[in-house]
Amino acid sequence: MLRFTTAGESHGPALICVLEGMPAGVPLLAADVDTELARRQQGYGRGRRMQIERDTVELVAGVRAGETLGAPIAISIRNRDWANWQAIMDPAPRPGESARPTRARAVTRPRPGHADLAGLLKYDRDDARDILERASARETAARVAAGAICRRLLREFGVRIGSHLVHLGGIDAVRPDPFPTDINAAADASPLRTLDPAAERRMIERIDIVKREGNTLGGICEVVCDGLPVGLGSHVSWDRKLDGRLGAALLSIPAVKGVEMGLGFETARRSGAEVHDEIEMAPDRPLTGFVRRRTNRAGGLEGGMTTGEPLVLRVAMKPISTLMRPLGTVDTTTHGPAAAVAERSDVTAVPAMGVIAEAMVAFVIAQALLEKFGGDSLGELRRNYEGYLRQVAGRMAD
Repeated sequence: MLRFTTAGESHGPALICVLEGMPAGVPLLAADVDTELARRQQGYGRGRRMQIERDTVELVAGVRAGETLGAPIAISIRNRDWANWQAIMDPAPRPGESARPTRARAVTRPRPGHADLAGLLKYDRDDARDILERASARETAARVAAGAICRRLLREFGVRIGSHLVHLGGIDAVRPDPFPTDINAAADASPLRTLDPAAERRMIERIDIVKREGNTLGGICEVVCDGLPVGLGSHVSWDRKLDGRLGAALLSIPAVKGVEMGLGFETARRSGAEVHDEIEMAPDRPLTGFVRRRTNRAGGLEGGMTTGEPLVLRVAMKPISTLMRPLGTVDTTTHGPAAAVAERSDVTAVPAMGVIAEAMVAFVIAQALLEKFGGDSLGELRRNYEGYLRQVAGRMAD
């Protein structure tokens, strides 16, 4: 079972990621991960933290001579800002501190929309910093690192994952026609990772206005995964359905509140003839079993399994909960009304969310690929994969 876990606080010494279940023999360099971490730090509307951090990884375990070993892969991402926060975040008790110390920058005015208050009550803490440091989206750098390794595996099988911003703060981007083959090459050239230059200009103007107001913006990104074979996932049990697993992974991203696959909610407004994808033979499509869907309204998923058509998902992110003109809250010490704390933050992080969503999709797809084809080494996995494609081709050859 491919799985990963992360550890670390936003202003702690480092973020840690351990990825277990990656087969041996997958080519991997630190640069493969660093490239994705740099993409995560892009985006107009980001805050000063992105000017401080220049994320790079240290491959601590599980890699030797540029290849995975089949052992757990451990990664460290150092926080440069730790130097400015050590007195506040030091794990060791400081001289004279009580059992439940009060340190500088204690948070007792929880932000509406954040984990601050629910976490403070759940974990019986006096300072919501004990909650917000882990709940911070800074943790997603470790997820992107895990996803980058999964992407490296998927690349061996011709799987490509890209994303682009399709909506921000009430402004829609027009999907280009023709759609670029290399989505990220086109999207990453935009400060908002959108493929619509006209909408981009209006979005930037909107961000500037909202920043002056001390407010924040949400938006929607589309993730496209191409090159998948038919049959990843399963229809037989609820927890094996690939659409459910993708939804869970994407909804776990901080501030993500909605996920659509294919037409998504629009399917509820149309008739069956306007929703389902007709099928025809296609002798040049081995990944789909030599058939094709005339349309891809299902977004590459039917019955919890991939069809071999491009996987298309849209991910909706709410506005960030830290406002420079704070909303009303209560002070957990005095129990009186107060203005919520204003932590350093972004006006919008939707462009970065697209990169994080790519990483989570890469993880779920890599997990499904390994479940389907097995193998302790890349060579064994490839033999099983190629054998499966021959089997599928044989079914439709006549």
